[in-house]
Order: sequence, then C-alpha cells, then structure tokens
Amino acid sequence: MANFLTSSIGKKFIQSVSGAFLIIFLLLHGTINFFSVIDSLHGNFGKVALDSHPYTHGDGWFQLGCDFMSSPVIDIMVPILALGVLIHICYGIWLSVQNFQRRGGVKRYEVASKAQNDSWSAKNMFVLGIVILGFLCFHLTHFWAKMQLQEFMGGEAENPYYLLMTTFSQWWILALYIVWFVALWLHLNHGFWSMFQTIGWNNKKWLPRLRVIGIIVSTLIVLLFVCTAVNAFVEAHCVTASNEWTAPLLAKINF
Repeated sequence: MANFLTSSIGKKFIQSVSGAFLIIFLLLHGTINFFSVIDSLHGNFGKVALDSHPYTHGDGWFQLGCDFMSSPVIDIMVPILALGVLIHICYGIWLSVQNFQRRGGVKRYEVASKAQNDSWSAKNMFVLGIVILGFLCFHLTHFWAKMQLQEFMGGEAENPYYLLMTTFSQWWILALYIVWFVALWLHLNHGFWSMFQTIGWNNKKWLPRLRVIGIIVSTLIVLLFVCTAVNAFVEAHCVTASNEWTAPLLAKINF
C-alpha cells in the first residue's frame, strides 16, 4: 500500500479522488447560489421572512438554500468535502514542488501523458490552481466567514442577499471573479476526464466521451457561479431600488 501511494499512479489516484470532492463541493454551492437567480426571475430577490426560523414560507429560494446548508446533514457533509478540497490543494502543491525540484519546471505529475503535452491547461494546472486558491480565499472571507462560520460560533448569519450585492456591486470585483471562473473552467475541464483516466477509463471508446462530459460539467459549474455574480451586480444597480425587500439593504451599500 505504501509503495502504491508513493508511486506515480498512486499520487495521481490521490489527486484524482480529492478532485472529485472539489467537483461535488462546487456543484453543491453553485446550485445553492443559483437559487438567487431564480428569485430574481420570480421577483423574490432579497425576500427574507421576518422571523429567524429556517424554512419559512416567506423566504426566497436563496434564503431557503442557505437554511439547507445549515442543516445537520450538510453540516456533516460540507466539512468532509472541504477536507477533500484541502487535500487536493495541498497535495497538488506538494507534487508540483517535487516536480519543480526534480525537473526544473512546474508540472503537475511526475509522468507526463500525451494529453498533458497537448493541453495548455494540463501544462498549467499548478498556475490555474494558484489563481483558483487565491480567489477561493477571497470568496470564503466574503461569504463563508460571514454566514456558516458566524452560525458555528453562535452568532447570527449575515443576510445572504446583502452579501451578494455588496460583493458584486463593484464592477472590478465582478471582472476579477469572471477571471477566476475562467481559470476554474480550464482546471476542471482537464481535471474531470483526467480523474477517470487515472482509474482506468482511458480507452479509445470512453476517453472522447469523458472529454465531452468534462466540458459539460465544468461549463455547468462555471455558469452557475457566473450567472449568480452577474445577477447580483444587476440587482444592485438596475433592479432592486424599488424592491421592498432589498431597498433597505441597498441603503447600507456604499457604491
């Protein structure tokens, strides 16, 4: 077992499995965030019931999604997924440092495949990962620290709609987030099919299919986040001034 984990295949396997945690983590959070777009389509963006009870009928979809993220099942699931993401990041950095020392260049794995030689994203997975990590830290400080962490510490979570508008009301933050999403798309697009290739699905029949599925999954994840960010910018500047739920929130934002 020890020999397997220290081998080239073993290292790829660990990175691939932990990458699956990243994909699930992003799909979960991207779906919940997209609920805010659904609220806008129904005119319910910013709608939060007066009481503090979860799953209140008067809440918008996004608020209900945030309540779901605070449920006991998710409280157990999210830390496990987050641990997998952390392993993926730390292990990827460690592998890249090892390869840098051994080969004098930044490559993701010890053994380069033909796909890695042909793909720009495959050659720059480490660089893309660093970009993603930087914005992930920014994202966590602006959302997770003010919501889930506050509730974990016994406090009250910030209004999720307010956090969306304050974060994305600045055009330059929105632009930087879109750059992050592009890097995320490139990283996921290669990582998805590479993950299945590592576990043996690399024959001529399945590899082309996995490439297409990878494009679909990575595009779906990125679109969920991009739509959420753009919608929040539009709501902050163009729509919600006359909205009875968000007008008080807008009054607190310094544009």
